[in-house]
Amino acid sequence: MSVISTVATLIRSARIDLSTEKSAQACIEHLLSVAGIEYQREHRLSDADIVDFLIDGVAVEVKLKSAGKKSVYSQLCRYARHESVKAIILVSNLSMGLPEQIEGKDAYLVKLGEGWL
Repeated sequence: MSVISTVATLIRSARIDLSTEKSAQACIEHLLSVAGIEYQREHRLSDADIVDFLIDGVAVEVKLKSAGKKSVYSQLCRYARHESVKAIILVSNLSMGLPEQIEGKDAYLVKLGEGWL
């Protein structure tokens, strides 16, 4: 199973705390730790770009409803321009879609809240 499918399945199956982005990130960090998945938290891609998690070259960004869709997409584009990023996973409860690729990198959307269904 690929890193992307493993992380997506793990997050989709969990009841993530959606009260704040920091709470959601803490839940995801706990899930990754318990599953034994190595990750870097708040990984600095550059002075301006810090991704929530970097897992084997996969940038994982958590965004909740308070974020604007255009700004989220712009942020993902910036992250995708970094050589160290091989793919992107947006973990969100925003009602939005993503193209299959952003800046030539595979892009995935994991919808928060699926674990509550």
